[in-house]
Amino acid sequence: MIKRFFLSLCCLTLIAVQSLQPALAQNSIFDTSSSSFFSNDNEFLKVDEAFIFDFHQQGSQLKVSFNIEDGYYLYRHQFKFKATNATFKTVELPVGEDHEDEFFGVQKVFRDKLEFTIFIEEASRDAELTIKFQGCADKGLCYPPKRKKIELDQVDGSTSKAVLSALSAADSNSTQDSSNNQSPAIKSEQHQLLDSLKNDGLFIILIAFFVGGLLLSFTPCVFPMYPILTGIIAGQGENLTTKRAFSLSFVYVQGMAVTYTLLGIVVAMAGAQFQAMFQHPAVLIFLSILFIFLALSMFGVFNLALPSSWQNKLNNMSNSQKGGSYSGVLLMGVISGLVASPCTTAPLTGALLYISQTGDIVIGASALYALSIGMGIPLLVLGSSGGKLLPKAGNWMNVIKNVFGLLLLAVPIFLLERFIPEMASQILWSLLILGSATYFYVVNQSTNKNFWFGVRSLIIFAMLFVGGINLYQEVTQSTLSKANHVEENHFVHVKSLNELQEHVERANAQNKTVMVDLYADWCIACKEFEKYTFPTPEVQNALANSVLVQIDLTDMGLAENKEIMKHFNVFGLPSILFFDLQGKELSQQRVTGFMESGLFANHINTIFKQ
Repeated sequence: MIKRFFLSLCCLTLIAVQSLQPALAQNSIFDTSSSSFFSNDNEFLKVDEAFIFDFHQQGSQLKVSFNIEDGYYLYRHQFKFKATNATFKTVELPVGEDHEDEFFGVQKVFRDKLEFTIFIEEASRDAELTIKFQGCADKGLCYPPKRKKIELDQVDGSTSKAVLSALSAADSNSTQDSSNNQSPAIKSEQHQLLDSLKNDGLFIILIAFFVGGLLLSFTPCVFPMYPILTGIIAGQGENLTTKRAFSLSFVYVQGMAVTYTLLGIVVAMAGAQFQAMFQHPAVLIFLSILFIFLALSMFGVFNLALPSSWQNKLNNMSNSQKGGSYSGVLLMGVISGLVASPCTTAPLTGALLYISQTGDIVIGASALYALSIGMGIPLLVLGSSGGKLLPKAGNWMNVIKNVFGLLLLAVPIFLLERFIPEMASQILWSLLILGSATYFYVVNQSTNKNFWFGVRSLIIFAMLFVGGINLYQEVTQSTLSKANHVEENHFVHVKSLNELQEHVERANAQNKTVMVDLYADWCIACKEFEKYTFPTPEVQNALANSVLVQIDLTDMGLAENKEIMKHFNVFGLPSILFFDLQGKELSQQRVTGFMESGLFANHINTIFKQ
């Protein structure tokens, strides 16, 4: 709802701020010399105005900068560099900031200002360097990939190598900020990790992992750790003080924390190399199946554990340690962490998968340390009491274990909703809520009938109501969509201006208007049009007497695509063109950028007077 509200607000802005230039006569279906009150072309800057490019070469160093206007951004992964009659070192771009695309996942982008240096190793007199980049506007417009050619000054290879060696040596010994060489990328990453320690994002992550560890400590298979620690404490004799008991317990917990922290570091280091993989649907499907598998283990369908022979060896190593020494207790804590019990394997694996996607060593180590400390809090309380507060096993431990299973089932929905239809993800969420409420209802019936029984019953009823209503609405909407789908108009795909003109003439002969969708795979707003606007019944009804044409401009290197962009004077996508019954392009009524279905349907009805 929030996303759709934001998109609606953007569309209202696009309609409200328009060009007031007078309309000019149109003599051809490809005449684009005019704009009007209804066209929103002027809502967006031209690509060279949105991303102001500049460069300056000093010997072997080519300094490049982009001044990026507010509300616009450049994709980091879209930067490509190619040299003619020259060689250069691998370009180190700054880290950038995270930007979440609904269809492409989390991407690194640059905003406000981008500066970097390209080190030229050798360049002849006629050398050129081409920089390819691509960006978008926050309001729903994507620019085609753009190329900038730079004529390089001559650079002698031997001189360049000497300069680059000197720069490398200076960089390795310098502690000052250097914004004119390769160090900005390294500095930015260090500062980013430093800042992450201070922001609320990391704090929330640590709290979440700590609470998760605290809950894990009350699962059935962690329960054997309590008598192990109790044995260590009891072995100290009758003269054991509370301070001594707390110290031994603390060391034991720190040993367990060492194991989990190292796991977090290793997984984060490995995961940093494969972050892009986790956006691919095949990987997301695999992870979803894995989390379902882990959830089933929490429900007791099967157990996850080390082979019994391995467990026996680790237990023997643990029992052989001297209980009274701090080093021995620390080692016992490490070994206890290695004995991956059935109850901790599933949530721990889920946590490691999450860390592998962040690729952040600080988050990886800190999160797993927080998890282990959460697991160790009850052990500290138990140890400090000398074993007198040993909790009793019961059904409440199984309830906590099953709650973890339900939480694990939520993760596949989070992963899959990146590419499955929204209706399907909403149905899955409804089913999970209904399933969880049903389980809680059964558990609640076996508890004492007191005030808290009533509170729990009210919460369970609310869950059943919300899940049932949402499921009913989604299923009903699905039925209506199928009924309307029969009447849905489909796009005709064309590849050239001549082919487009033929379709316009053919449509006019049938007394039909034409709508042309200029589309590209790299255009986020184009995909939003296809998902949120074109399929709706109101838009389909408005286009009932129109032929829908789509031109794929993904590959801007094709001559046909260049000709189309130039002929229609299109500087960004999506761009929706309309042709009347006389075959004239209504350039004054173009739609540039995303538009919500209701406004788009009204716009069509207005221009075609339906």
